[in-house]
Amino acid sequence: MTPLLLAFSLGGTLSFLLEALIRPRVRPPWRRPLAAVLVHLGSWCLIYAAFLLLVQRPWFAAVFILCLQLVLLQSHHVKWCSLKEPFLVQDFEYFLDAIRHPRLYLPFFGIWLASAASLAGAAAIAAFLWWELWWPGHIGILPALGTVAILMLSGAALLQAGLARLPDISLQPEDDLAALGLYAYLWTYARQIKRPLDVRLSPASFRQPPKVRNPDTLPHVVAVQSESFFDPRRWSDVVRPDVLPHWDRLKAESLSQGPLAVPAWGANTVRTEAAFLSGLTPAALGIHRFNPYPQFARQPPPNLLSALKQLGYHCVAIHPYPGSFYLRDKVLPALGIDDFVDICDFDATEKDGQYIGDAALTQRVERLLEGGDGRPLFILVISMENHGPLHLEQPLDTDWSRLTTATKCDTAQPNLKELAVYLRHLCNADQMLEKLANCLAKQARGGLLCWYGDHVPIMDKVYQQLGDPTGATDYLIWSTQSALCPTAPQPQDVSQLGVELLERIIIQTRATTSRSITSQRNEA
Repeated sequence: MTPLLLAFSLGGTLSFLLEALIRPRVRPPWRRPLAAVLVHLGSWCLIYAAFLLLVQRPWFAAVFILCLQLVLLQSHHVKWCSLKEPFLVQDFEYFLDAIRHPRLYLPFFGIWLASAASLAGAAAIAAFLWWELWWPGHIGILPALGTVAILMLSGAALLQAGLARLPDISLQPEDDLAALGLYAYLWTYARQIKRPLDVRLSPASFRQPPKVRNPDTLPHVVAVQSESFFDPRRWSDVVRPDVLPHWDRLKAESLSQGPLAVPAWGANTVRTEAAFLSGLTPAALGIHRFNPYPQFARQPPPNLLSALKQLGYHCVAIHPYPGSFYLRDKVLPALGIDDFVDICDFDATEKDGQYIGDAALTQRVERLLEGGDGRPLFILVISMENHGPLHLEQPLDTDWSRLTTATKCDTAQPNLKELAVYLRHLCNADQMLEKLANCLAKQARGGLLCWYGDHVPIMDKVYQQLGDPTGATDYLIWSTQSALCPTAPQPQDVSQLGVELLERIIIQTRATTSRSITSQRNEA
């Protein structure tokens, strides 16, 4: 058997065997649909041919591909442990993001593991280039090109035959991965990425916004997507009951409040953000539920921002991170944002922990509200302060006081360090909530404040000790005109929160207009 045939066959076999490392377990090849096996074989032929053409060494090509597969499997393992979700085809772009924004990704993968893997890869490349002979020099350039062409044609034929017969997928990634295996699973998801959105599924109030008689009575609106915000007292009694005093007060005065179902766990903020702005459920988004913004950039759906602009609002977004992340610099203006304030408007002195603090965001909102030009403002705030990885920070002495059962000297509970750090930043969010409410209360127009969390935080060690939260975050909609009467918690889905906010804006505007008309009649 020639070295090429041996390397190709052994590498292809190992590409199947490595899938045994995937958790949750995938079916063995003989229990998968034949089409899924054909897709795997065709993909291996094509990838092997491409790398053989690139490195021109049969064993080097096979080992290099298998190493890349191991990197993919390790990425899947990290994501499954932290986010309870398999690796997705959309996640390939995060490899580039990991280079651009290493703090957001590498600490979860493991900095030492990433460094060791990089060094081992460099050593392996050098070893193969030195040890393995140049393949075209052994058999001739034309035979080598002919062999690569045969591999490519065979791979394309196998892949086409498999893709044409693959069964429908459920868009439940863990089920589809288990049923199809890694290669067919990634291919089936990749084929659907360019599917257009069905805008007929958008909320009616976004497609045809209601009218207001007097735009001068529109209230200012501040919507805050607070990073990793949820009420941890619903999850564990290890957190002191008085940890969120301002949240508790505003909840009691709010128009609506309660647990919020969000389509993300620990990360993938953009899923919650897109659901809030578009009103589209995961079912309506289809394949785009995993990362809606690339499709939103191509096909902006009817949304909360465009509806507010038709009412007469000037829309501003504030996010203290590079605007290019998640394509926000393209997507948010396409949806209706007039001004986008990103990291360029902040400096390092405004950090609290690893990121720009909530206090700095509060200052930007106050400046906008107090220095406006008379138009009603809608301000979307996407905070960053409580973004992980939380284990890169050490608790301060005062942080432990927010826990009922742990102190700094409590060596029996070392896994609560991340929770102590999280609660410090959560209290800063609570302060932000109070200041924004006070600022809105001073405005002649009055105002509405919508506050919600994008997902629960990543705190693996804490959850191992205390158990997982449900995954729901919390929300409230508060008005400067609300009565001081407690409202019962109303569970809500984030895809309906923006719709409700628009309804509250219309109700408050009409109530203000009605009072104004009544006052004018009384004066007359």
